[in-house]
Amino acid sequence: MTRKYLPVAAMWLGFSLASLAQQPKPEELPSAPEPNTAPNAPATRLAGGVVVERATPNALPLSIDEAIGRGLQHNLGIVLALQNQRSVHGQVLQVKNNLLPSMTAVAKTSTQQINLAALGFNPNTISIPGYVGTFPQIVKVDVTSAQLNLNQQLFNVPAYYLYRAAQRADDVASWTTLNERGVVALNVGSQYLRAVADASEIENARALLKADEVALNQATASHDAGVGTHLDVLRARVQLQTQQQTLINAENTFAKDKIALNRLMGLPAEQELTLTDTTPYAEFAALPLDQTMSLAYERRKDLRSLEAQMDVADRTQKAVKYERLPSLSFDGYYGVLGETHGLYHGVFSAVGKLTFPIFQEGQLRGEREVAQSQLIGLRQQIQSLKVTIEQQIRSAMLDVEATDDQVKVAQSNVGLATQALQDTTDRFAAGIDDNLPVVQAQATLASAQSRLVETLYQYNQAKLRLARNTGVVETQYKTYLGR
Repeated sequence: MTRKYLPVAAMWLGFSLASLAQQPKPEELPSAPEPNTAPNAPATRLAGGVVVERATPNALPLSIDEAIGRGLQHNLGIVLALQNQRSVHGQVLQVKNNLLPSMTAVAKTSTQQINLAALGFNPNTISIPGYVGTFPQIVKVDVTSAQLNLNQQLFNVPAYYLYRAAQRADDVASWTTLNERGVVALNVGSQYLRAVADASEIENARALLKADEVALNQATASHDAGVGTHLDVLRARVQLQTQQQTLINAENTFAKDKIALNRLMGLPAEQELTLTDTTPYAEFAALPLDQTMSLAYERRKDLRSLEAQMDVADRTQKAVKYERLPSLSFDGYYGVLGETHGLYHGVFSAVGKLTFPIFQEGQLRGEREVAQSQLIGLRQQIQSLKVTIEQQIRSAMLDVEATDDQVKVAQSNVGLATQALQDTTDRFAAGIDDNLPVVQAQATLASAQSRLVETLYQYNQAKLRLARNTGVVETQYKTYLGR
């Protein structure tokens, strides 16, 4: 790599890292889970390797493992991260090629007809002792040549450190892809749990709707028998219609959340899904804070990406520092040259070039300042991210603990509300009281059931968020969910 291209290459590394930093290997990271993937939906393959999924005629059975597996394969963020990784790897190979010998083979033949008189040559203008005669004014020249050209950097310290920086840029792209996998696993898992919660809301709404129909029938029968009032019938009918509205809203929310889940998995919006998993509930015993922090510092891909970027900046700074050193290169060729169909003879050239930078102090100091500022900035980002990681883990642990307690209270509330509804229903059926307490007890039970569904969702989401903040969500989500 010639010295004049070094600043350009350094700028390329800076721009590559800037784009990678917008997205967030300990040794031997555990591989992502291998889900039992459901039958693939039909797909249309377009030019350029673009695959467009098409909806299946029937509903697609889907577990949370299959949903996360599909997301990790087809989510647009993953696809773009992989293509960015390929792009960076290709650019690294280009930087590497500058340190390797460059050899090219050239073969050419040419035919020329030259008008010597037009160029100012004629027998009268040429005076050569002992030469008498003329030469043709129009001549034809046929020349054929073949040669091998060789170029090699023999001593170029800046180019070496720039190559080492490019190697770490490849690692940055890998960490960015792994970080995107964690984001996708969290989003898909959370959306699947949201849809499962919606399905639970629908089941609860349907159960309460049936109870409201029974209450309406009882109120109507009592009124017809002359032992009930018309007000009881009106209350029961209002409660029934209110519950019908609740059911319609729950079904609509469920349908919209399944569309959002399809989007995260790269499936068509019209793809029907049958969620095969129910809301999981298992108490989770989190690791102590110090162990969780150590695990996060080892597994957080955004942190590892910043550390790799700092290595890139450090090696780039060394490349800029050693620009003051001379560089040594070799250029040469060997081949044959001669008249076509005539006599050929070997030709060669061997050139060693030693280059010293002179009067470039302003440029060198400017490049050094840029490299140092990048390095200091990355150190500050790493320190800030470590503080952020601790804050995220502490907050996630508090959320897990609080939502676990809320689930237990919500479960108790559902039990109490169910018993209260049963008691008030018995009193109304026995004619001891009107149906106002029944309507109130039904509303209380509906609220308790909705609260239980929501707290279960919040509890599982908090555990997934803790796994994400620890950096293991894509590999250990099952452990955190207790599945």
